Amino acid sequence: MNSPVYQTVIVGGGFTGLFTALHLAHEHYPRSVILIDKNERFCFKPLLYEYFSSEMDAFQVVPRFSELLKDSGVIFVQDTVQSIDLHQQQVKLASGNSYNYSNLVLALGSVTAYHHLEGAQEYALPFWTQEDAIAIDRHLHDCLQRAVQTEDPEQRRQLLTIVVVGGGASGVEMAATLADLLPHWYSALGGNSSEIRVVLLNHGKEILNGDINYPLRSTAERELQKRTIPIEILTGAEATTIHANAIEYKRNEQIERLLTYTTIWTAGTSINPLIKDLPISQEHRDHRDRLLVTPTMQLLDFPEVFAGGDCAAVQDKSLPPTAQVAYQQGANIARNLKAIALGQDLKPAKVNIRGTLLKLGLNDAAANLFNILEVAGESGHLIRQGTYLTLLPTPIHDFKAASEWLDEEIFHHHLDPNDVGKKVVQAVEVVGAGVVGVLVARKLLKMLGNEDKRD
Repeated sequence: MNSPVYQTVIVGGGFTGLFTALHLAHEHYPRSVILIDKNERFCFKPLLYEYFSSEMDAFQVVPRFSELLKDSGVIFVQDTVQSIDLHQQQVKLASGNSYNYSNLVLALGSVTAYHHLEGAQEYALPFWTQEDAIAIDRHLHDCLQRAVQTEDPEQRRQLLTIVVVGGGASGVEMAATLADLLPHWYSALGGNSSEIRVVLLNHGKEILNGDINYPLRSTAERELQKRTIPIEILTGAEATTIHANAIEYKRNEQIERLLTYTTIWTAGTSINPLIKDLPISQEHRDHRDRLLVTPTMQLLDFPEVFAGGDCAAVQDKSLPPTAQVAYQQGANIARNLKAIALGQDLKPAKVNIRGTLLKLGLNDAAANLFNILEVAGESGHLIRQGTYLTLLPTPIHDFKAASEWLDEEIFHHHLDPNDVGKKVVQAVEVVGAGVVGVLVARKLLKMLGNEDKRD
């Protein structure tokens, strides 16, 4: 008879998966932990816009798993999961390797959904991974270079028209970033930045409708018009076909055609195919095919399996698919895994929605704090950046990234001596007195020449 295998396998290295692993390491979990992901790097998705725009560096937004898990005791396996056998408690990989588990954590997230729209998968550019960001960067630079070289005004207009499909948070953040960023890129090539056109195409009558950021809709609409290039918002416009050089959409019962070489797709996600293929009945899934889990984050039919993030839905509880939810679920799953290992009672997961954050351009954002206070503009930007910095994985990575951000954001962008004190106080107030607060204090003391007396 084979000896039982006492090890936990985590499938997926997004927020839920990575933070489950890190919390287990921090809690001195007594069993071995294996984290499997097909990518070499963790992607901090809320800050992917900052990586794309070069506002933040790769080590801040897409650090390597090997660096994040160094000395943690967690075994990282870079491989593609081929199948998951819940009955045999085994995960099979594309390499041919397989891992048995005593406990499994499903943290596979979601994938880009094209909703069977003609031409979308072939011609639209998704924005979901580091590779997507790099591909869009290269494509746009190529369009701008071609535009500045052509003498044909119609060809140039087509090259300089960018359409973002989807008026949810991702679409709004992408459109806002492009409307501030592209004019700088094009001007640097010698082009006329006023020729750039950014269009946000939304099926619904309102942007952010049904999104957790909906309370920020009015602010978002206002800020989108303040960008370097004001954004054209087309509502009630349903994309019908995407071509290599155009997009067709239905509006007011009429089919219209917009000439463009760039269609960026942010119009939704769907469940990971591996989750869809699991032998879980429809009664134990929600309407989006996500796995229903108990308040302790366990599958209904397989209590040895935990699930969190975008691939799971807690019974009788609606939670938005955001980083802060996935992050907290990872911590809760880790605590319950340790409880199982020690023979203790499991506890329901607690998730606190602290507010919402929406990027609205370079150095601009809106923050809805606990549905009580709304802050927009540069102050909203500081709150958003500072809040996400506190979620960065591992204290060392958190500290290094925070230091880089503070040095660039506060002490290089605002060199007026009369303004520095104000910015420092503002940063401490919005970010808090943790690692970022310490860094601010140290930086200010150094500027005043007193660091050696107070260190």
